[in-house]
Amino acid sequence: MSRDYTEYLDRFVSCLDEERFYDAHEALEEIWFPRRFEDDLEVKLLKGFINAAVSFELTKLGRPGPATKVWGNFEKYRPLSDAFSSCNSSYYQQLIIRVERMRRERI
Repeated sequence: MSRDYTEYLDRFVSCLDEERFYDAHEALEEIWFPRRFEDDLEVKLLKGFINAAVSFELTKLGRPGPATKVWGNFEKYRPLSDAFSSCNSSYYQQLIIRVERMRRERI
């Protein structure tokens, strides 16, 4: 059974909206870090969202090369959203749309 991460995902979105990308990264790392060694698709997708936030922070800091490289990690994990079912699945789909739109607006 999946865990409800709405509180963390809401915090992630709020931080993204306020362009506090480091804090967005931290919001999801709270749930990802303790589970990072699990072979779980949801955990890997969370890692992808963390990488998206890191990419935005690097862009904000004027480091486009590293930002592009880290964004590639998000793209690697993005397809996992369709590979499992979770109580968070619809939120993940909305979040993918949001971060991809943010990326297009920043490059």
